[in-house]
Amino acid sequence: MRIAILSPIAWRTPPRHYGPWELVASTIAEGLINKGHDVTLFATGDSMTKGKLDAVCPKPYEEVGDMDVKVWESLHISNLMEKAGSFDLIHNHYDFLPLTYSKLIKTPMITTIHGFSSEQIIPVYKKYNATSTYISISDADRHPQLEYDRTIYHGIDETKFKFCENKEDYLLFYGRIHPNKGTSEAIEIARLSGYPLIIAGLIQDQDYFNRNIAPRIDDKNVIYLGNVSQAEGDKLLGNAKVLLHPISFDEPFGLSVAEAMMCGTPVIAFSRGSMPELIEPGKTGYLVHQVSDAVDAVNSLNDIDPFYCRAHALEKFSLDRMITEYIKAYESLLFHSCKNY
Repeated sequence: MRIAILSPIAWRTPPRHYGPWELVASTIAEGLINKGHDVTLFATGDSMTKGKLDAVCPKPYEEVGDMDVKVWESLHISNLMEKAGSFDLIHNHYDFLPLTYSKLIKTPMITTIHGFSSEQIIPVYKKYNATSTYISISDADRHPQLEYDRTIYHGIDETKFKFCENKEDYLLFYGRIHPNKGTSEAIEIARLSGYPLIIAGLIQDQDYFNRNIAPRIDDKNVIYLGNVSQAEGDKLLGNAKVLLHPISFDEPFGLSVAEAMMCGTPVIAFSRGSMPELIEPGKTGYLVHQVSDAVDAVNSLNDIDPFYCRAHALEKFSLDRMITEYIKAYESLLFHSCKNY
């Protein structure tokens, strides 16, 4: 099967640090290549793949301050669409923009919807609903006005996440530093629990960081390590007593949650969005509704078996399971596309 993977160009594919959409696109591309498929990755010029790389955008626009995003998005997406006839299938990870080409090409396209930035983008998805194949990344993230082929949870390359049975006495916040992700709440949970908190992640809201986070960093009780690499994140996740995930929005998936469990580390999360689908309460962590509940959950972590966390992650979020499910989706799409001609 000749497959084109269209990745975003905000960050490198795979990302050096932050970049969840790019990470998923890379994981799928490499997984398909390992299964013997002919894969071309459309991404930034500094991206890495065992397959073919096709790039017109030399660097990620988030790393180069003077790039016009719309110009490079147009060049990037049109580069693939003009070559669409060379592929059996296009797998779109670039949100709604590539859909506007879908009726102009004959190559079938499957779109993984990684979430909705706002309701304002829904009209584009609705316009192409009848002629497109949409994959949701959790049942919770399905929009009521759209139809989906299936839900496929993100898969994780388990070889890159080392299982760790013995934990250190620190709590971890690992993700974007933004009010929606609950960095400030994580600090409060750690303070009331009597454990130090390590924070690692991209500062996405500088004002929030300056106002709510920076004044509480003392390098003892609250430690900020910056936007760490994937390898550094693996070590932090594996050694942590627990990953704190006190989100205040309906998160579509939450890669760090699955990654933590893959390392044998439980997760305490606010019960929003996809969290009830990812976490098995009392087995791989706890679903809570407020800071005080999270503090109680920290005191119950001895009941969690790290081996079970790993087994749970391998069952639900393995790389092989994700690739197998995507191949089934591809084959179904190609079968129905052939019938329509």
